[in-house]
Amino acid sequence: MEEIELYIEEAKEHMDKSVKHVSHELAKIRAGRAMPSMLDGLSIEYYGNPTPLNQVASVNSPDARTLVIKPWEKSLVGEIEKAIINSDLGLNPQNDGELVRLNIPPLTEERRTNLVKQVKHEGENGKISVRNVRKDANDHLKKLLKEHVSEDEVKKAEQRIQELTDSYVQKIDELVEKKEGEIMHV
Repeated sequence: MEEIELYIEEAKEHMDKSVKHVSHELAKIRAGRAMPSMLDGLSIEYYGNPTPLNQVASVNSPDARTLVIKPWEKSLVGEIEKAIINSDLGLNPQNDGELVRLNIPPLTEERRTNLVKQVKHEGENGKISVRNVRKDANDHLKKLLKEHVSEDEVKKAEQRIQELTDSYVQKIDELVEKKEGEIMHV
């Protein structure tokens, strides 16, 4: 009995991680609004080490179409500008010597459609991950059945794992739907 609870709890933790990962990946996809999280994956050279941008500068969004990056040290302005140009963000930084401005252009219909495809792809990857957790948990339960646990207990545990799977797939669907709405909202 206790072993079954451990497997179910472990499955729940892994499914939680899958949903968090999907949420994190969706946050990186820009929805036409300027969001500081758009720059989360960006690193710059800081004393010879690649350092995340948010550890060497503040990133603010004064309005829906602009990001302002103010480094703690003025000498980093050029490095930040270079990192943005070399990234796959497709943004054109404006450097005024003290800070870097990014004007976020409105999304075209084609770009919105491509972003929605990307969002759905991330959601599908998350669902696959959740289903893989279910499969692993069910495999462990089947091993327990061969060892010493009754068939009824295993069936009940499999049912609970299926309910968990359904709820986590639903959470991912909700995240994807919300992100699609953000992207398609003009």
